[in-house]
Amino acid sequence: MKIVASLLDLRAARLSLDGTTGFVPTMGYLHDGHLSLVARAKAENQHVVVSIFVNPTQFGANEDLSKYPRDLERDLDLLRPLGVDVVWTPTAEMMYPSGYQTWVEVEALSQPLEGAMRPAHFRGVATVVAKLFNAVQPTKAYFGQKDAQQAAVIRRMVADLNFPLEVVVCPIARAAGGLALSSRNKYLDESQRKGATVLFRSLSAARDLYESGERNAETLRLKMKEVLAGEALAQTQYVSCADYDSLQELDFVQGKALLSMAVYFGNTRLIDNAILGG
Repeated sequence: MKIVASLLDLRAARLSLDGTTGFVPTMGYLHDGHLSLVARAKAENQHVVVSIFVNPTQFGANEDLSKYPRDLERDLDLLRPLGVDVVWTPTAEMMYPSGYQTWVEVEALSQPLEGAMRPAHFRGVATVVAKLFNAVQPTKAYFGQKDAQQAAVIRRMVADLNFPLEVVVCPIARAAGGLALSSRNKYLDESQRKGATVLFRSLSAARDLYESGERNAETLRLKMKEVLAGEALAQTQYVSCADYDSLQELDFVQGKALLSMAVYFGNTRLIDNAILGG
């Protein structure tokens, strides 16, 4: 496993890789969800590149950039047994040099849901992912379904800008009780971690309604809110039942839809989602 920091070293390492290359971009502090992406990339490609970069431009002024968990040596130890060819660890100064002024925006898809709560977040996401794709030149790039809107934004960007790669979105990895794996779970204490399983329970309750024939989107949203309200530690920011492709809120579910939510436990903000009709 080759570990490189500079863009020149990355390009040299990339040129040495013949055949298909799977790419897993991460912000580090890896968990089993990230490792499952790496495993799938390894299974589907001849080579695998992983990036570790905490991207400052996707954090808002009052968000947790300085507190975001980092442990590079731990991450590298987790990746070594998985057959990763190259790990790229760029710096913020390399990605955003002095005078930087070029941005990528996926306009409509970035506005609702997380975009409404976190202005400019997806501008930062789209920009850094475009830069990572440009540098790594992967055959396929792997993302988790947990960040459903991020995946939608990246799929749209790849289509609109004609990137010659395939975006592969992999199922959410969950702990016992259904809690979606996330680097931010580190911030939860024992009672919050137990309480946070309510996100999965609320999604499951709405999905059960859907599978029993309910198609009224507001009824599904109300069911999620009802289950979340039963957990004293949960502070719901939003729940959504939206069209899977446009992310616009639905009145009735007719095709593929996305159930999603953002919920606080103390100062820790968690997101989760489930797909209907797909």
